[in-house]
Amino acid sequence: MTAKNHDEDADLNGLLVQHTRPVTEEQLRTFERYLGEMFAAMGLDLDRPATRTTPRRFLRAMFDSTEGYEGDPKLLTAFDTECHGGSDCQLSQVIEGPITFFSLCEHHALPFYGRVYIGYIGHEKILGLSKLTRLARLYAKRFTVQERLGQQVADTLVELVQPHGVGVYVEAHHICTQMRGVRETLPLTRTTCWRGRYESDAALRSEFLAMCGRQE
Repeated sequence: MTAKNHDEDADLNGLLVQHTRPVTEEQLRTFERYLGEMFAAMGLDLDRPATRTTPRRFLRAMFDSTEGYEGDPKLLTAFDTECHGGSDCQLSQVIEGPITFFSLCEHHALPFYGRVYIGYIGHEKILGLSKLTRLARLYAKRFTVQERLGQQVADTLVELVQPHGVGVYVEAHHICTQMRGVRETLPLTRTTCWRGRYESDAALRSEFLAMCGRQE
């Protein structure tokens, strides 16, 4: 499995059109063998009907959970608004959420999951509401960290529609803090990301966070 990260994809098309991640049968068998050795060393009995194909199922689950590297060409579709220029041509704030997501932390390859809220003030282009969900999940289905997830959503939305501003709020539970380390039972990590008007307008940020059920 090959994976292209955000830094390697410099242009928008490189981020959003599909990349294939071919895995040959020979590679699959090699990965399965290594996983089997690892699982057995950790204590899993692979000599039972229920577990004999666990390495292959795990490999497929990891591949499916990181399909965001393949992109989503449907995100390239934007719609014209009635605004045809001028910095004062601003539409109302659009907020979509909660958008549920599941991701894999790049530090431990353990899941983290939660909700994303996306707000933006359109200019000459807007996205269909379903595209905001696609955008959040595109980056969530990669090895990542919560801070980067919000930043990538914001920056790509800026590239797609050149809005007057973007706000992204992410809240997530991290399994790595629940299963290992400090072993907190219900930790909730919150991050925000602001672009354009949201950076300079405290009232706009407050309105956005209030709509997300949070306060600045």
